[in-house]
Order: sequence, then structure tokens, then C-alpha cells
Amino acid sequence: MSGFYGFGNTGDEAIALAISRELQAAGHVPTLLSQTPDQTARLYGCRSAARMNPLSLLKAVMGCQVLLSGGGGLLQDKTSARNLTYYLGVIRLARLLGKRPVVFNQSIGPLSDSGGAQVARALRGLQVIVRDRRSQERLSQLGIESVLGGDPALLLRPSGGILRDERTVVLAPRGDVPDATERLQALVRDLRAQGQRSVALSFYPHEDDAAAHSLGTDEVVSTREPQVALDTVAAAGTVAGVRLHALILAAAAGIPFVGLSYDPKVSGFCSDAGAVSVPTDVDPATLLALLSPERQPDWNEVSAMKARARESFAWALTK
Repeated sequence: MSGFYGFGNTGDEAIALAISRELQAAGHVPTLLSQTPDQTARLYGCRSAARMNPLSLLKAVMGCQVLLSGGGGLLQDKTSARNLTYYLGVIRLARLLGKRPVVFNQSIGPLSDSGGAQVARALRGLQVIVRDRRSQERLSQLGIESVLGGDPALLLRPSGGILRDERTVVLAPRGDVPDATERLQALVRDLRAQGQRSVALSFYPHEDDAAAHSLGTDEVVSTREPQVALDTVAAAGTVAGVRLHALILAAAAGIPFVGLSYDPKVSGFCSDAGAVSVPTDVDPATLLALLSPERQPDWNEVSAMKARARESFAWALTK
């Protein structure tokens, strides 16, 4: 498994947890390429290898039958061209060694023209599974065929015995999207004026903690543990998230959600789920109105996404 694992980003760790569980349940032995392999092995009860150590990486890929590249939003060059080079390099290594690489439940892009050309060359002839329709359309433009799956974190379940409070709103900011943080700060004031409770959920503590504490919510939950994040979401009435996996975990738990779209992957997921997404500079009053419990995603579409996520394992592991 090749992904953004071992960095303490709760969204990516939720993906790691879901994939490793599904693979182990089916009798497979996953090896996760991780920034912190010892910790990853303990957390998920699986093998792990250092993702940036050339010898460790080579041994891991040599010892596999299938390389799952993903999930997550790995194939993009918005944050850094080096990220794209790394993930495509792992795919190329697997091909060179005669292994079977599968692009697994990823979202694709944003990509520059040169990045798109690199992706097209590297993915040609591979099995490609994407997690949203927008990514499928983007790959089609690049001449790459793909099938529609679903984010593996949709398969996670809340702990038992959680009591849901309809008047609690969970807010998941991103530390690097300050305009969304400002809107969420105003939203907290509006929620308090209506007698509602708010919880800030920090998904990537070293990046999101300052933003989460700045919102002025009744509670701040800072965690690197997917189950803690999922249970926090499951206890709420609604969720407003900049972080994509706040929305995905809300869908997994059956909690209505609104996305603040800083990236196409957020609007892409919301569109596929029949849910609302808004720009990060949304008027707070508009956002408050969208958080009405009466405004629900299309739960039939969410169920279909979960089914595709589960079926994607059979697709990926069957030649």
C-alpha cells in the first residue's frame, strides 16, 4: 500500500485503517509504506516499510504481488511536483519489477499540463479505480480509462453506544485555508446565539490545531486516531468540514454534512454524495442555513459509494 501514511494526518490514517482491515479480513497480508513504519505496524497489525528508504522500499515492492497506490489524493502537483514524482515512481518501480500496480480509490488532480502528461504516461495500461466522478472525467481527458470506486474510509463504523446530539455541530478546519477559518469563526458565533453547541475537530494536529482553537467552539478534539474522529462526528447533528475526511466520516456515520471546498476533491465527493459544497469564502449566514438537519445528502448515493468501496477490493485483487 502506497499512500500518505505515517504522517499523523487522520484522514489518510482512516484510509490506512480501512484498507488494512479489509485486506486482512480477506486473508491478505498488507505492507504499508509509511513515514513511521514501526508505529504503523503497531497501529494496524500489519507489515510496514520506510517509504523514503530506497532499500526498504525496494524490498517491500519486490516482496509484493499487488501494489495498491492509494487511497487519497496522491496524483496531483498542486502542493509539490515532488509528491507526484514519488508516487508515480513507486508505480513505475512495481511495473519494472513485474508486479501489478493498481491505482486504488484515488482522486486525481489538480494537475498542471506537465503533471497530466506524466500521469497519462505512467497509468497507461494499468487498472485504475477512482473515488469520485470528477476524477474519472479528468482521466478520460488524459486518455486513461478508470472505474468508479469509493473512499475506503466509508467502510469504517462508529463505536457502539454513541449518543447523537442533534444540536451539536462539528467543524473541521484546515490550517492552510484561512478564509474558511474566518467563516467558521463567524459560524460559531451564530450557532452559540441559537443555543447550539459546536466542536472543532483537528484532523492534522500540527497543521490544524491553531485554526481549531481559534474558532471559539465549546470543545476542541485534536486527534491522529481515525476512530476518535469518527466517533466525534457520529455524536453530532451535522458537520461542516474543510477537511475532506470529516465529510467522508460523516457519510460513513450517517450524519448530514456540508463541505467547504478548498480543492476539487471536496466538491467532487459532495457532488457524488448528493450533498452541498460551498466556496471557502461562503457567507456565514448561508452556511448556517445549510446546516439545517432537514438538509440531507442523498443517502442512496452514499450507500452506493460504500458498496463500490467494498467491491473495489475484489476488483483490485482479481486479475
